[in-house]
Amino acid sequence: MKLWPRTLSLRLALMFALSSCVLLGAVATYLYHSLEREILWRDDQALLGRLQRMQALLDDTESIEALRSRPQLYENMLGNRDNFLWIVDAADHMLIEVNPASLPLPKLPDASSPKLGNDPHNTSLRLAWLDVSRAGGRLKLIAGKHSDERNQMLSAYRTRIWVALVAGALLAFALGWLVSRRGLRPVRTLATQAAGIDARHLHMRLDDFADTVELEVLSQALNQMLDRLEQGFAQLSRFSEDLAHEMRTPLTNLMGQSQQLLGRSRSPEEYQNVLASNLEEYERLARMIDSMLFLARCEQPKATLKREPVDLYVLVEQLCEYFEGMAEDRGIHLVNRSKGTLDAEPELLRRALANLTANALRYGAADSPVTISTKMEANTLEIMVHNLGIPIEARHLPHLFERFYRCDASRNQPDDSGGLGLAIVQSIMRIHMGEASVKSDATGTVFSLHFTFGSCRTGVQPSGESRTSALNQLSVSSGTDQ
Repeated sequence: MKLWPRTLSLRLALMFALSSCVLLGAVATYLYHSLEREILWRDDQALLGRLQRMQALLDDTESIEALRSRPQLYENMLGNRDNFLWIVDAADHMLIEVNPASLPLPKLPDASSPKLGNDPHNTSLRLAWLDVSRAGGRLKLIAGKHSDERNQMLSAYRTRIWVALVAGALLAFALGWLVSRRGLRPVRTLATQAAGIDARHLHMRLDDFADTVELEVLSQALNQMLDRLEQGFAQLSRFSEDLAHEMRTPLTNLMGQSQQLLGRSRSPEEYQNVLASNLEEYERLARMIDSMLFLARCEQPKATLKREPVDLYVLVEQLCEYFEGMAEDRGIHLVNRSKGTLDAEPELLRRALANLTANALRYGAADSPVTISTKMEANTLEIMVHNLGIPIEARHLPHLFERFYRCDASRNQPDDSGGLGLAIVQSIMRIHMGEASVKSDATGTVFSLHFTFGSCRTGVQPSGESRTSALNQLSVSSGTDQ
C-alpha cells in the first residue's frame, strides 16, 4: 500500500507542507536555543553583578556586623523569591543569608575569581560565587537564582512555537494545494487534449504550451509520437490494401483458370498446362507469405543475431556464382570488388546481398557490369551494389524500401517477391543496427548497406575457398521492387 496519494496536486501540497515544516522547525529551533542562551547569559550577568555589588558593599562597610545590621541594603537588591544570597566565613558559618525557599547551603569549591555553575544537588539553581579576603578572615560570597521563571517562560515560548508550526504547516498545505492546482492546470488541459485523440483523429496535435518550458518539451515529444503513430497507421492501412491487392491477383488467376478449366472437358495436356500455371501462382503466394513471415520475425523486439566473422569477398563470390546463369542470359558481367571482414549473421547478410544483386540484374542494362564493392570509413563499412540502366525517378527513391512499393505496378513478373525484396533488405539492416540507402542518376543506380558499429574490419586478403558448400544454403527472395 502506497502512503502517497495518487493525486499529484495533493502530493505537491504535502511535500510543500513538509518542506515548510522542516524550514519553520529549523528556524524555530534556532530561535528557541538563541533565546535560551540569551536568557541564561542575562541571568549569569545578573548573578555576577550581584557578587560585585556585595563585594562593593563589603568594601564600603567597616565590618560584616555593620552590614548584617542593615539588611535592606542587600534584600532590596534581590527583589523576588527566586533570588538567593549567602555570605559565609572560612568555617562555613553563615554570616548573611537571603534564602526565601530555605535551600541548604551549596558546597562549592574556592574561587579567587567569580565562577558560574549549577548547584550539584539542585540543577534548577544557578549559582555564582567568589572568595574575598577581609581583615577578619576569608569570606565566600554566593549568589543564586532559581530557573523556574526562566523555564516557565521558555515553556510558554515552546508552546507558541508548536502552535505556529502546526498553523504554518496547515497554511502551507492549503496554499500548496491551491498553487499546485493552479500550476497543474496546463497538465489537465494537456491530458484533456490527449484524451480526445483516437485512431480517427490522429491528425490532431497538442498545443505547444510555449509559456511553460517543461510542458512545451512534453507536448513536442507527444506531437512527435503522434506523427510517428499517424505515419505508422497510414503505412499499416496502405500495407493492408497492398497485401489484399497483391494476393487478389494470383487468387483471381487461380479462380479464373479453374473455372475456365471446369467449363467443359479438357485434354490431359490442357489440364497439365493449367496445373503448371496454377503452380506458378501458388509459388508466388508462397514466396509472398514467406517474405511476410520473415519481415514479422525481423521486427520482433526480441529478435537476436548470431554474429560471426564473414569474409565479404567469399560471400560475394558465392553470390556471383549463384547468379551467373541469370547474368549470362542478360549479357551482364558480375564484378566482385569487395574485401574485408564483417561481424554479422551470415544467412541474413547473404539474403540482403542476394536481393540487391537480383534486383540489379533484373533492372540493369543489358551488356553492362553489375559491381559489388565495399568502402571503409572510420567505423562504418559500406557495401555497394551498382548497376547501369534507366535512372529511378527521384520521387520514387524515398519509398523503395517500403513494403509492396513498385515504381511501376504493371511490371509484375511471375518470379518476383511481391514488392517485399527491398523491405526485407531494410529489415535485415535494422537488425544489424545499420541502414540501407539508394542513389540513382545518369551514372547508374547504387544500393548501399551501411554498417555503423565497431565490428567492421578490413585488411583480410581475398580468398576463393569454401564457396561451393555455401551455395547450397543460399535462399534468395529476389528484390524486384525497382
